[in-house]
Amino acid sequence: MRRPATSPNTIIKVLRRFRRNRRGSAAIEFAFIAPLFFVLLFAIMETALVFFAAQILETGTNDSARLLYTNQALNNNMSQVQFETDVCNRIKVLFSCGTNNTNLTVVVKTYAPGVTIPSSDLASPIAGGVFTGKSAYTLPKAGDTVLVRVFYQWPLVVTGLGYNIANLLGSSGTSSQRLLAASAAFRVEPNGS
Repeated sequence: MRRPATSPNTIIKVLRRFRRNRRGSAAIEFAFIAPLFFVLLFAIMETALVFFAAQILETGTNDSARLLYTNQALNNNMSQVQFETDVCNRIKVLFSCGTNNTNLTVVVKTYAPGVTIPSSDLASPIAGGVFTGKSAYTLPKAGDTVLVRVFYQWPLVVTGLGYNIANLLGSSGTSSQRLLAASAAFRVEPNGS
């Protein structure tokens, strides 16, 4: 069966009718804007989550460092594993940490009374986008100066969509993690016992 030939007038009338019809225009406009809107929304949410996680890490570090400050760790002869477990228990609400997790690094260094903390111990543990920090633990004695640093390699999701707050490279060589850091420096109280 043969279709009737369409005249130019008919085509013009259909195009005019299509142009005047406003139904569905909001849906089409939203379809153009929605991807950008959702990327921005998720970027804001991820940034807020990173700041919140950094605050929890800071609080957990300070609470655990108090065990060293008040000689509780010394009196109980607390080991590195026990101290790391204490830190982990204080931050596990948001952080995935444990004995087999390599994202958490705890560094506890002690210095004799009156010794200045070397700048190398305060330097950034990131070199070329790679985390170079190593766990360390020295149980302080009364009167020692102590530096406690806790690092966590926080995985990012929205970074893959073009928004980048990462400062660490992932295994594929792309930015996919943010190093969160918390520190506490103090002089251990004199032992009362």
